[in-house]
Amino acid sequence: MTKKRNISSIVLPLAIAAGVIGGVFIGKYEAVRRLSPQQEKMQTILGLIHTQYVDDIDVDSLMESAIPDLLSSLDPHSAYIPKSELTATNEELEGAFGGVGVSFQILSDTVKVIEVVPGGPAELVGLQPGDMILEADGHKLYGDKLTNQEVFKRLRGKEGTKVSLKVKRKGSSKNLTFDIIRDKIPEYSVDSKYMISDNIGYIRVSKFARTTYNEFFNALVELRKKGAAKFVLDFRGNSGGFMDQAIYMANEFLPAGKMIVYTKGRRPENESFAISDGNGQFQDVEITVLTNEFSASASEIFAGAIQDNDRGLVIGRRSFGKGLVQNPIVLPDSSGMRLTVARYYTPSGRCIQKEYKRGRDGKYELDILDRYNHGEFYSQDSVKMDKSKIFKTPNGRTVYGGGGIMPDIFVPEDTTGFTSYYLEALNRGLIQRFAGEFAENYRPLLKGKTSLDDLERIMPRDNMLLNNFVSFAAANGLPARWYYINKSRSLLLNQLKAVIARDLIGFNSFLEILNQRDTTVKRAVDILNDGKSPINITDSKL
Repeated sequence: MTKKRNISSIVLPLAIAAGVIGGVFIGKYEAVRRLSPQQEKMQTILGLIHTQYVDDIDVDSLMESAIPDLLSSLDPHSAYIPKSELTATNEELEGAFGGVGVSFQILSDTVKVIEVVPGGPAELVGLQPGDMILEADGHKLYGDKLTNQEVFKRLRGKEGTKVSLKVKRKGSSKNLTFDIIRDKIPEYSVDSKYMISDNIGYIRVSKFARTTYNEFFNALVELRKKGAAKFVLDFRGNSGGFMDQAIYMANEFLPAGKMIVYTKGRRPENESFAISDGNGQFQDVEITVLTNEFSASASEIFAGAIQDNDRGLVIGRRSFGKGLVQNPIVLPDSSGMRLTVARYYTPSGRCIQKEYKRGRDGKYELDILDRYNHGEFYSQDSVKMDKSKIFKTPNGRTVYGGGGIMPDIFVPEDTTGFTSYYLEALNRGLIQRFAGEFAENYRPLLKGKTSLDDLERIMPRDNMLLNNFVSFAAANGLPARWYYINKSRSLLLNQLKAVIARDLIGFNSFLEILNQRDTTVKRAVDILNDGKSPINITDSKL
Protein backbone atom coordinates (compact mmCIF):
# COMPACT_ATOMS: atom_id res chain seq x y z
CA MET A 1 0.00 0.00 0.00
CA THR A 2 1.34 3.42 -0.95
CA LYS A 3 0.01 6.59 0.59
CA LYS A 4 0.56 9.98 -1.00
CA ARG A 5 0.34 13.20 0.96
CA ASN A 6 -0.70 16.60 -0.23
CA ILE A 7 1.65 18.96 1.52
CA SER A 8 -0.92 21.75 1.53
CA SER A 9 -3.05 19.70 3.93
CA ILE A 10 -0.31 19.84 6.55
CA VAL A 11 1.82 22.88 5.85
CA LEU A 12 0.93 26.58 5.90
CA PRO A 13 2.96 27.89 4.07
CA LEU A 14 6.01 25.66 3.64
CA ALA A 15 7.50 26.77 0.36
CA ILE A 16 11.01 25.63 1.21
CA ALA A 17 10.17 22.28 2.84
CA ALA A 18 10.33 20.03 -0.18
CA GLY A 19 13.94 20.72 -0.97
CA VAL A 20 15.67 21.82 2.20
CA ILE A 21 18.28 20.13 4.35
CA GLY A 22 20.36 18.36 1.77
CA GLY A 23 17.63 17.84 -0.80
CA VAL A 24 17.53 17.69 -4.57
CA PHE A 25 18.83 20.74 -6.37
CA ILE A 26 15.63 22.10 -7.84
CA GLY A 27 16.18 25.77 -7.05
CA LYS A 28 16.80 28.30 -9.82
CA TYR A 29 19.74 30.65 -10.05
CA GLU A 30 18.76 34.20 -9.16
CA ALA A 31 21.01 36.71 -10.88
CA VAL A 32 22.39 39.64 -8.89
CA ARG A 33 21.50 42.69 -10.89
CA ARG A 34 23.77 45.15 -9.12
CA LEU A 35 27.31 44.67 -7.91
CA SER A 36 28.46 46.18 -4.62
CA PRO A 37 31.85 47.92 -4.44
CA GLN A 38 33.34 44.78 -2.89
CA GLN A 39 31.94 42.59 -5.66
CA GLU A 40 33.37 44.95 -8.26
CA LYS A 41 36.69 44.74 -6.43
CA MET A 42 36.61 40.95 -6.70
CA GLN A 43 35.98 41.16 -10.43
CA THR A 44 38.88 43.59 -10.78
CA ILE A 45 41.22 41.28 -8.85
CA LEU A 46 40.28 38.29 -10.98
CA GLY A 47 40.77 40.34 -14.13
CA LEU A 48 44.23 41.45 -13.01
CA ILE A 49 45.21 37.85 -12.18
CA HIS A 50 44.03 36.79 -15.62
CA THR A 51 45.91 39.51 -17.52
CA GLN A 52 48.95 40.43 -15.42
CA TYR A 53 49.96 37.57 -13.09
CA VAL A 54 53.46 36.21 -13.75
CA ASP A 55 52.15 32.77 -14.69
CA ASP A 56 49.25 31.82 -16.90
CA ILE A 57 46.41 31.04 -14.45
CA ASP A 58 43.07 29.43 -15.23
CA VAL A 59 40.81 31.88 -13.38
CA ASP A 60 37.83 29.53 -13.63
CA SER A 61 39.76 26.81 -11.79
CA LEU A 62 40.85 29.40 -9.24
CA MET A 63 37.26 30.35 -8.56
CA GLU A 64 36.18 26.69 -8.45
CA SER A 65 38.64 26.08 -5.61
CA ALA A 66 37.70 29.31 -3.78
CA ILE A 67 33.91 28.89 -3.79
CA PRO A 68 33.83 25.97 -1.31
CA ASP A 69 35.88 27.98 1.18
CA LEU A 70 33.62 31.00 0.70
CA LEU A 71 30.45 29.05 1.46
CA SER A 72 31.93 27.05 4.33
CA SER A 73 32.98 30.30 6.01
CA LEU A 74 29.29 31.23 6.38
CA ASP A 75 28.21 28.27 8.53
CA PRO A 76 28.96 24.56 8.83
CA HIS A 77 26.22 23.45 6.42
CA SER A 78 26.28 25.85 3.49
CA ALA A 79 28.19 24.00 0.80
CA TYR A 80 29.20 23.94 -2.85
CA ILE A 81 28.53 20.84 -4.97
CA PRO A 82 30.65 20.50 -8.13
CA LYS A 83 28.86 19.59 -11.32
CA SER A 84 30.54 16.17 -11.30
CA GLU A 85 29.00 15.30 -7.92
CA LEU A 86 25.58 16.90 -8.30
CA THR A 87 23.87 14.03 -10.10
CA ALA A 88 25.02 11.44 -7.55
CA THR A 89 23.87 13.67 -4.69
CA ASN A 90 20.42 14.04 -6.23
CA GLU A 91 20.06 10.35 -7.06
CA GLU A 92 20.68 9.24 -3.49
CA LEU A 93 17.95 11.48 -2.10
CA GLU A 94 15.52 10.93 -4.95
CA GLY A 95 15.43 7.28 -3.92
CA ALA A 96 16.57 5.70 -7.18
CA PHE A 97 19.58 5.55 -9.48
CA GLY A 98 20.71 3.83 -12.63
CA GLY A 99 22.70 0.72 -11.82
CA VAL A 100 22.96 -3.07 -11.95
CA GLY A 101 21.02 -3.91 -8.78
CA VAL A 102 23.47 -5.36 -6.28
CA SER A 103 24.75 -4.45 -2.84
CA PHE A 104 28.39 -5.26 -2.28
CA GLN A 105 31.23 -5.21 0.21
CA ILE A 106 34.96 -4.96 -0.42
CA LEU A 107 36.54 -7.95 1.29
CA SER A 108 40.19 -8.97 0.95
CA ASP A 109 40.61 -6.30 -1.74
CA THR A 110 37.81 -7.82 -3.84
CA VAL A 111 34.21 -6.78 -4.57
CA LYS A 112 31.83 -9.36 -3.14
CA VAL A 113 28.14 -9.33 -4.04
CA ILE A 114 26.13 -9.40 -0.79
CA GLU A 115 22.59 -9.02 -2.14
CA VAL A 116 20.96 -9.02 -5.56
CA VAL A 117 17.88 -6.83 -5.98
CA PRO A 118 14.91 -9.06 -6.86
CA GLY A 119 13.84 -8.39 -10.44
CA GLY A 120 16.80 -6.07 -11.01
CA PRO A 121 19.16 -6.16 -14.01
CA ALA A 122 21.79 -8.28 -12.23
CA GLU A 123 19.30 -10.95 -11.20
CA LEU A 124 17.84 -11.11 -14.70
CA VAL A 125 21.21 -12.15 -16.16
CA GLY A 126 22.03 -14.58 -13.34
CA LEU A 127 24.35 -12.74 -10.95
CA GLN A 128 24.25 -14.34 -7.48
CA PRO A 129 25.11 -13.42 -3.87
CA GLY A 130 28.67 -14.49 -3.18
CA ASP A 131 29.93 -13.69 -6.69
CA MET A 132 33.23 -11.76 -6.81
CA ILE A 133 33.24 -8.91 -9.37
CA LEU A 134 36.72 -8.74 -10.89
CA GLU A 135 36.22 -6.28 -13.73
CA ALA A 136 33.68 -3.81 -15.12
CA ASP A 137 34.09 -2.98 -18.82
CA GLY A 138 37.70 -4.13 -18.60
CA HIS A 139 38.52 -1.93 -15.59
CA LYS A 140 40.07 -3.89 -12.72
CA LEU A 141 37.96 -3.95 -9.54
CA TYR A 142 40.37 -5.53 -7.09
CA GLY A 143 43.51 -4.50 -5.23
CA ASP A 144 44.43 -2.78 -1.99
CA LYS A 145 43.62 0.69 -3.36
CA LEU A 146 40.07 -0.15 -4.40
CA THR A 147 37.39 2.11 -2.91
CA ASN A 148 33.59 2.04 -2.75
CA GLN A 149 33.54 5.22 -4.83
CA GLU A 150 35.45 3.48 -7.63
CA VAL A 151 33.00 0.57 -7.63
CA PHE A 152 30.01 2.95 -7.71
CA LYS A 153 31.61 4.82 -10.59
CA ARG A 154 31.92 1.63 -12.64
CA LEU A 155 28.59 0.00 -11.80
CA ARG A 156 26.27 2.99 -11.80
CA GLY A 157 25.39 4.85 -14.97
CA LYS A 158 22.66 6.08 -17.22
CA GLU A 159 19.60 3.87 -17.55
CA GLY A 160 19.72 1.73 -20.67
CA THR A 161 23.52 1.64 -20.91
CA LYS A 162 25.43 -1.65 -20.82
CA VAL A 163 28.19 -2.73 -18.46
CA SER A 164 30.12 -5.97 -18.88
CA LEU A 165 31.18 -7.67 -15.63
CA LYS A 166 33.79 -10.38 -15.21
CA VAL A 167 32.85 -12.49 -12.20
CA LYS A 168 34.49 -15.26 -10.19
CA ARG A 169 32.01 -17.75 -8.76
CA LYS A 170 32.70 -20.52 -6.30
CA GLY A 171 32.31 -23.88 -7.98
CA SER A 172 33.07 -22.55 -11.43
CA SER A 173 36.53 -23.31 -12.88
CA LYS A 174 36.33 -20.36 -15.26
CA ASN A 175 35.53 -16.70 -14.71
CA LEU A 176 32.05 -15.73 -15.91
CA THR A 177 31.02 -12.74 -18.01
CA PHE A 178 27.67 -10.97 -17.59
CA ASP A 179 26.43 -8.18 -19.86
CA ILE A 180 23.99 -6.10 -17.82
CA ILE A 181 21.73 -3.30 -19.03
CA ARG A 182 21.53 -0.69 -16.29
CA ASP A 183 18.09 0.24 -15.04
CA LYS A 184 16.56 2.40 -12.32
CA ILE A 185 17.30 0.77 -8.97
CA PRO A 186 15.25 1.75 -5.90
CA GLU A 187 17.31 3.08 -3.00
CA TYR A 188 15.38 2.22 0.14
CA SER A 189 15.51 4.34 3.28
CA VAL A 190 13.45 2.04 5.52
CA ASP A 191 16.03 -0.71 5.70
CA SER A 192 14.55 -2.84 8.47
CA LYS A 193 11.04 -3.65 9.66
CA TYR A 194 9.95 -6.64 11.72
CA MET A 195 7.94 -7.73 14.74
CA ILE A 196 10.21 -7.51 17.76
CA SER A 197 7.52 -9.11 19.95
CA ASP A 198 3.89 -10.17 19.60
CA ASN A 199 2.59 -6.58 19.72
CA ILE A 200 5.65 -4.37 19.09
CA GLY A 201 6.95 -3.49 15.64
CA TYR A 202 10.45 -2.21 14.90
CA ILE A 203 11.24 0.15 12.00
CA ARG A 204 14.64 1.60 11.17
CA VAL A 205 14.84 4.66 8.90
CA SER A 206 18.35 5.27 7.54
CA LYS A 207 17.73 8.57 5.70
CA PHE A 208 14.99 10.93 4.50
CA ALA A 209 14.79 10.50 0.73
CA ARG A 210 11.95 11.37 -1.63
CA THR A 211 10.30 7.97 -1.03
CA THR A 212 10.83 7.72 2.74
CA TYR A 213 7.33 8.67 3.90
CA ASN A 214 5.66 6.10 1.64
CA GLU A 215 8.13 3.41 2.72
CA PHE A 216 7.58 4.31 6.37
CA PHE A 217 3.79 4.35 6.10
CA ASN A 218 3.77 1.01 4.30
CA ALA A 219 5.99 -0.48 7.01
CA LEU A 220 3.60 0.75 9.72
CA VAL A 221 0.62 -0.76 7.89
CA GLU A 222 2.40 -4.06 7.28
CA LEU A 223 3.43 -4.45 10.92
CA ARG A 224 0.01 -3.41 12.21
CA LYS A 225 -1.50 -6.22 10.15
CA LYS A 226 0.90 -8.57 11.94
CA GLY A 227 -0.34 -7.37 15.33
CA ALA A 228 1.79 -4.33 16.13
CA ALA A 229 0.02 -1.89 18.46
CA LYS A 230 3.27 -0.24 19.61
CA PHE A 231 6.39 0.77 17.70
CA VAL A 232 10.12 1.28 18.17
CA LEU A 233 11.17 3.86 15.57
CA ASP A 234 14.94 3.86 15.08
CA PHE A 235 16.61 7.00 13.67
CA ARG A 236 20.09 6.33 15.02
CA GLY A 237 22.72 7.22 12.46
CA ASN A 238 20.15 8.97 10.23
CA SER A 239 21.76 12.24 9.13
CA GLY A 240 18.59 13.62 7.54
CA GLY A 241 17.46 14.61 4.06
CA PHE A 242 14.11 15.97 2.89
CA MET A 243 12.32 17.97 5.55
CA ASP A 244 8.84 17.35 4.13
CA GLN A 245 9.21 13.58 4.63
CA ALA A 246 9.79 14.07 8.36
CA ILE A 247 6.71 16.31 8.52
CA TYR A 248 4.49 13.72 6.81
CA MET A 249 5.79 11.00 9.12
CA ALA A 250 5.22 12.99 12.33
CA ASN A 251 1.73 13.89 11.11
CA GLU A 252 0.75 10.20 11.18
CA PHE A 253 1.00 10.18 15.00
CA LEU A 254 -0.40 13.59 15.95
CA PRO A 255 -3.97 14.84 16.44
CA ALA A 256 -5.15 17.84 14.47
CA GLY A 257 -3.76 21.28 15.20
CA LYS A 258 -0.36 20.32 16.62
CA MET A 259 2.76 22.19 15.57
CA ILE A 260 5.31 19.92 13.88
CA VAL A 261 8.05 22.39 12.97
CA TYR A 262 8.48 26.01 11.92
CA THR A 263 11.28 27.98 10.28
CA LYS A 264 12.53 31.56 10.55
CA GLY A 265 14.76 33.29 8.02
CA ARG A 266 15.73 36.76 6.82
CA ARG A 267 13.33 36.66 3.87
CA PRO A 268 9.56 36.16 4.28
CA GLU A 269 9.47 33.24 1.84
CA ASN A 270 11.77 31.30 4.15
CA GLU A 271 9.45 31.58 7.14
CA SER A 272 7.02 28.71 7.38
CA PHE A 273 5.26 26.34 9.73
CA ALA A 274 3.73 22.88 9.60
CA ILE A 275 0.58 21.91 11.52
CA SER A 276 -0.80 18.38 11.82
CA ASP A 277 -4.04 17.84 9.89
CA GLY A 278 -5.58 15.13 12.08
CA ASN A 279 -5.64 12.57 9.26
CA GLY A 280 -2.82 10.45 10.59
CA GLN A 281 -3.74 6.77 10.85
CA PHE A 282 -1.50 5.96 13.83
CA GLN A 283 -2.63 8.50 16.41
CA ASP A 284 -3.61 5.74 18.82
CA VAL A 285 -0.37 3.72 18.93
CA GLU A 286 2.38 3.95 21.54
CA ILE A 287 5.80 4.87 20.16
CA THR A 288 9.39 5.32 21.21
CA VAL A 289 11.97 7.17 19.08
CA LEU A 290 15.64 6.15 19.15
CA THR A 291 18.38 8.73 18.53
CA ASN A 292 22.12 9.07 18.89
CA GLU A 293 24.83 11.61 18.14
CA PHE A 294 24.54 10.93 14.39
CA SER A 295 20.77 11.56 14.22
CA ALA A 296 20.53 14.95 12.56
CA SER A 297 18.37 17.39 10.65
CA ALA A 298 15.09 15.74 9.57
CA SER A 299 15.62 13.06 12.24
CA GLU A 300 15.64 15.82 14.83
CA ILE A 301 12.53 17.41 13.35
CA PHE A 302 10.66 14.13 13.80
CA ALA A 303 12.04 13.46 17.29
CA GLY A 304 11.40 17.05 18.36
CA ALA A 305 7.80 16.96 17.13
CA ILE A 306 7.10 13.75 19.06
CA GLN A 307 8.87 14.92 22.21
CA ASP A 308 7.53 18.48 22.29
CA ASN A 309 3.94 17.31 21.77
CA ASP A 310 4.24 14.80 24.63
CA ARG A 311 3.42 12.11 22.09
CA GLY A 312 6.11 9.56 22.95
CA LEU A 313 9.50 9.11 24.51
CA VAL A 314 12.87 9.76 22.87
CA ILE A 315 15.41 7.14 23.99
CA GLY A 316 19.16 6.89 23.46
CA ARG A 317 21.74 9.66 23.29
CA ARG A 318 21.74 13.36 22.41
CA SER A 319 21.24 14.01 18.71
CA PHE A 320 23.66 15.87 16.44
CA GLY A 321 22.22 19.38 16.71
CA LYS A 322 21.53 20.61 13.18
CA GLY A 323 18.90 23.32 13.12
CA LEU A 324 19.94 25.17 9.98
CA VAL A 325 17.83 24.96 6.82
CA GLN A 326 19.52 24.79 3.41
CA ASN A 327 17.93 25.78 0.13
CA PRO A 328 19.29 23.73 -2.77
CA ILE A 329 20.15 25.82 -5.81
CA VAL A 330 21.36 24.88 -9.29
CA LEU A 331 23.98 27.29 -10.63
CA PRO A 332 24.28 28.34 -14.32
CA ASP A 333 27.03 25.78 -15.07
CA SER A 334 24.93 22.92 -13.59
CA SER A 335 26.93 22.81 -10.38
CA GLY A 336 24.98 23.42 -7.18
CA MET A 337 25.02 24.86 -3.74
CA ARG A 338 23.23 24.43 -0.45
CA LEU A 339 22.72 27.84 1.09
CA THR A 340 21.48 28.24 4.66
CA VAL A 341 18.35 30.40 4.49
CA ALA A 342 16.60 29.77 7.82
CA ARG A 343 16.65 28.06 11.19
CA TYR A 344 14.04 25.52 12.16
CA TYR A 345 12.33 25.34 15.54
CA THR A 346 10.59 22.50 17.33
CA PRO A 347 7.00 22.97 18.62
CA SER A 348 8.14 24.21 22.06
CA GLY A 349 10.09 27.01 20.38
CA ARG A 350 13.62 25.67 20.66
CA CYS A 351 16.25 25.83 17.96
CA ILE A 352 18.40 22.80 18.55
CA GLN A 353 21.29 23.96 16.31
CA LYS A 354 24.50 23.49 18.28
CA GLU A 355 26.88 26.40 18.70
CA TYR A 356 29.19 27.37 15.86
CA LYS A 357 31.33 30.34 14.94
CA ARG A 358 31.36 31.90 11.51
CA GLY A 359 34.46 30.78 9.69
CA ARG A 360 36.25 27.47 9.90
CA ASP A 361 37.79 27.00 13.34
CA GLY A 362 37.59 23.21 13.28
CA LYS A 363 35.69 22.95 16.57
CA TYR A 364 32.31 22.22 14.97
CA GLU A 365 33.69 19.28 13.03
CA LEU A 366 35.28 17.88 16.20
CA ASP A 367 32.15 18.20 18.35
CA ILE A 368 31.28 14.48 18.27
CA LEU A 369 34.85 13.58 19.22
CA ASP A 370 34.71 16.12 22.06
CA ARG A 371 31.49 14.54 23.34
CA TYR A 372 33.20 11.16 23.35
CA ASN A 373 36.32 12.46 25.08
CA HIS A 374 34.46 14.08 27.97
CA GLY A 375 32.34 10.97 28.53
CA GLU A 376 28.96 11.96 27.13
CA PHE A 377 28.52 8.63 25.37
CA TYR A 378 28.69 6.82 28.69
CA SER A 379 27.21 9.17 31.30
CA GLN A 380 24.20 11.45 31.22
CA ASP A 381 25.89 13.67 33.81
CA SER A 382 28.57 14.49 31.22
CA VAL A 383 26.05 16.00 28.79
CA LYS A 384 26.54 19.76 28.59
CA MET A 385 23.10 21.25 28.09
CA ASP A 386 22.59 25.01 28.03
CA LYS A 387 20.51 25.70 31.17
CA SER A 388 19.65 29.16 29.81
CA LYS A 389 17.64 27.52 27.00
CA ILE A 390 14.98 25.64 28.90
CA PHE A 391 11.59 25.08 27.30
CA LYS A 392 8.40 23.36 28.43
CA THR A 393 6.14 20.92 26.63
CA PRO A 394 2.32 21.31 26.92
CA ASN A 395 2.33 18.86 29.82
CA GLY A 396 5.11 20.69 31.64
CA ARG A 397 8.08 18.48 30.81
CA THR A 398 11.46 20.23 30.54
CA VAL A 399 13.30 20.15 27.20
CA TYR A 400 16.45 21.96 26.13
CA GLY A 401 17.52 24.00 23.13
CA GLY A 402 20.94 24.92 21.82
CA GLY A 403 22.53 21.58 21.03
CA GLY A 404 20.53 18.63 19.77
CA ILE A 405 17.55 16.68 21.09
CA MET A 406 18.28 15.40 24.59
CA PRO A 407 16.47 12.07 25.02
CA ASP A 408 13.85 11.57 27.70
CA ILE A 409 15.65 8.38 28.67
CA PHE A 410 19.43 8.28 28.31
CA VAL A 411 21.02 4.96 27.37
CA PRO A 412 24.85 4.90 27.36
CA GLU A 413 26.85 3.27 24.61
CA ASP A 414 27.20 -0.41 25.38
CA THR A 415 30.80 -1.66 25.42
CA THR A 416 30.03 -4.97 27.14
CA GLY A 417 32.27 -7.61 25.62
CA PHE A 418 34.72 -5.14 24.09
CA THR A 419 38.21 -6.62 24.45
CA SER A 420 41.45 -6.17 22.55
CA TYR A 421 40.77 -9.48 20.79
CA TYR A 422 37.31 -8.43 19.61
CA LEU A 423 38.46 -4.99 18.46
CA GLU A 424 41.40 -6.45 16.54
CA ALA A 425 39.15 -9.04 14.87
CA LEU A 426 36.71 -6.28 13.95
CA ASN A 427 39.33 -3.82 12.69
CA ARG A 428 41.02 -6.48 10.55
CA GLY A 429 37.71 -7.41 8.95
CA LEU A 430 38.02 -11.00 10.15
CA ILE A 431 34.38 -11.25 11.24
CA GLN A 432 33.17 -10.16 7.80
CA ARG A 433 35.63 -12.43 5.99
CA PHE A 434 34.76 -15.48 8.07
CA ALA A 435 31.05 -14.83 7.65
CA GLY A 436 31.50 -14.48 3.90
CA GLU A 437 33.25 -17.84 3.58
CA PHE A 438 30.74 -19.46 5.91
CA ALA A 439 27.84 -18.11 3.85
CA GLU A 440 29.27 -19.53 0.64
CA ASN A 441 29.64 -22.99 2.17
CA TYR A 442 26.17 -23.02 3.74
CA ARG A 443 24.17 -21.23 1.01
CA PRO A 444 23.21 -24.47 -0.81
CA LEU A 445 21.72 -25.85 2.42
CA LEU A 446 19.14 -23.03 2.57
CA LYS A 447 17.74 -24.03 -0.82
CA GLY A 448 16.41 -20.53 -1.44
CA LYS A 449 14.69 -20.16 1.94
CA THR A 450 14.99 -16.72 3.49
CA SER A 451 13.77 -16.79 7.10
CA LEU A 452 15.80 -16.66 10.29
CA ASP A 453 14.15 -19.90 11.39
CA ASP A 454 15.46 -21.58 8.25
CA LEU A 455 18.93 -20.19 8.91
CA GLU A 456 18.85 -21.29 12.53
CA ARG A 457 18.22 -24.89 11.46
CA ILE A 458 21.43 -25.09 9.42
CA MET A 459 23.69 -23.06 11.74
CA PRO A 460 26.20 -24.97 13.88
CA ARG A 461 25.91 -24.73 17.65
CA ASP A 462 27.46 -21.72 19.33
CA ASN A 463 30.58 -23.52 20.57
CA MET A 464 31.36 -24.91 17.13
CA LEU A 465 30.72 -21.58 15.41
CA LEU A 466 32.99 -19.73 17.83
CA ASN A 467 35.74 -22.36 17.62
CA ASN A 468 35.63 -22.27 13.84
CA PHE A 469 35.99 -18.49 13.89
CA VAL A 470 38.89 -18.57 16.36
CA SER A 471 40.70 -21.10 14.14
CA PHE A 472 40.03 -18.92 11.09
CA ALA A 473 41.32 -15.82 12.89
CA ALA A 474 44.46 -17.63 14.06
CA ALA A 475 45.15 -18.80 10.50
CA ASN A 476 44.90 -15.15 9.44
CA GLY A 477 47.30 -13.73 12.01
CA LEU A 478 45.18 -13.22 15.14
CA PRO A 479 46.30 -15.70 17.83
CA ALA A 480 43.68 -17.23 20.10
CA ARG A 481 43.53 -15.58 23.53
CA TRP A 482 40.79 -17.45 25.28
CA TYR A 483 40.56 -15.20 28.33
CA TYR A 484 39.51 -12.31 26.08
CA ILE A 485 37.57 -14.53 23.69
CA ASN A 486 35.39 -15.78 26.55
CA LYS A 487 34.79 -12.21 27.75
CA SER A 488 33.69 -11.30 24.22
CA ARG A 489 31.82 -14.56 23.61
CA SER A 490 28.28 -13.16 23.47
CA LEU A 491 29.32 -10.17 21.37
CA LEU A 492 31.35 -12.24 18.93
CA LEU A 493 28.56 -14.78 18.41
CA ASN A 494 26.01 -12.03 17.93
CA GLN A 495 28.18 -10.27 15.34
CA LEU A 496 29.03 -13.50 13.51
CA LYS A 497 25.40 -14.60 13.28
CA ALA A 498 24.28 -11.13 12.18
CA VAL A 499 26.82 -10.86 9.36
CA ILE A 500 26.17 -14.44 8.23
CA ALA A 501 22.43 -13.67 8.17
CA ARG A 502 23.06 -10.52 6.16
CA ASP A 503 25.09 -12.43 3.58
CA LEU A 504 22.58 -15.28 3.30
CA ILE A 505 19.21 -13.59 3.87
CA GLY A 506 19.54 -9.79 3.79
CA PHE A 507 20.05 -6.62 5.80
CA ASN A 508 16.74 -6.83 7.64
CA SER A 509 17.84 -10.06 9.34
CA PHE A 510 21.23 -8.51 10.11
CA LEU A 511 19.58 -5.83 12.26
CA GLU A 512 17.08 -8.26 13.74
CA ILE A 513 19.96 -10.29 15.18
CA LEU A 514 22.05 -7.29 16.26
CA ASN A 515 19.06 -5.82 18.09
CA GLN A 516 18.81 -8.90 20.29
CA ARG A 517 21.62 -7.49 22.44
CA ASP A 518 21.15 -3.78 21.67
CA THR A 519 20.62 -2.06 25.03
CA THR A 520 18.80 0.93 23.55
CA VAL A 521 16.31 -1.25 21.67
CA LYS A 522 15.83 -3.40 24.77
CA ARG A 523 15.11 -0.32 26.88
CA ALA A 524 12.57 0.93 24.34
CA VAL A 525 10.80 -2.45 24.36
CA ASP A 526 10.74 -2.48 28.17
CA ILE A 527 9.24 1.03 28.20
CA LEU A 528 6.51 0.01 25.80
CA ASN A 529 5.77 -3.21 27.67
CA ASP A 530 5.49 -1.26 30.93
CA GLY A 531 3.16 1.34 29.38
CA LYS A 532 5.58 4.18 30.11
CA SER A 533 5.34 5.74 26.65
CA PRO A 534 1.60 6.46 26.48
CA ILE A 535 -0.08 8.42 23.74
CA ASN A 536 -0.08 11.57 25.90
CA ILE A 537 2.76 11.68 28.41
CA THR A 538 1.78 13.34 31.68
CA ASP A 539 4.51 12.21 34.03
CA SER A 540 7.29 14.81 34.08
CA LYS A 541 9.57 12.58 36.17
CA LEU A 542 10.82 10.04 33.65
